[in-house]
Amino acid sequence: MEIAKNKFVSLSYQLRLNGTEGDLVEETGDSNPLQFVFGTGKMIQMFETKLEGLKEGDNFDFELKKDEAYGDVNTDAIVDLPKNIFEVNGEIDESLLKVGNMVPMQDANGNRLNGTVLEVGDDTVKMDFNHPLAGDDLHFAGQVLEVREPTETELVEAVGDDCSSGNCGDGCSC
Repeated sequence: MEIAKNKFVSLSYQLRLNGTEGDLVEETGDSNPLQFVFGTGKMIQMFETKLEGLKEGDNFDFELKKDEAYGDVNTDAIVDLPKNIFEVNGEIDESLLKVGNMVPMQDANGNRLNGTVLEVGDDTVKMDFNHPLAGDDLHFAGQVLEVREPTETELVEAVGDDCSSGNCGDGCSC
């Protein structure tokens, strides 16, 4: 079976930054594979494009240029926030505000986003809301471990239970 829309895919891979000899930032194996339903919008579009049509047992080795992955670093996504917004019950958890920590936050519209603490001042915290891999080319090398029809539960988890996305395939009652 080939990797195609609404197929369950399991992969082992290594992810390196900026080429085959770049820093290893993620590695999965047979015991902890990446598993997802293909074509449901959960993965980088170009990542899926490079995998489409592969079969169980196939190896892959490709690079996504930064504009195909997470793009350039957006300087507008690096902001100084008032330190008091990190207060909970009138106190700031200083262990949370350590340089390098990833802090889950919400914008004014209720959208969830993660920010990395860059700097902590007396009254402000400099946060970076870019994806941690923004600005980097990504090199993937690995193997397709499994390609199959998803279970109904896997499909519902991938596309939601209202099927309004049109990605429901045969496992949903649209």
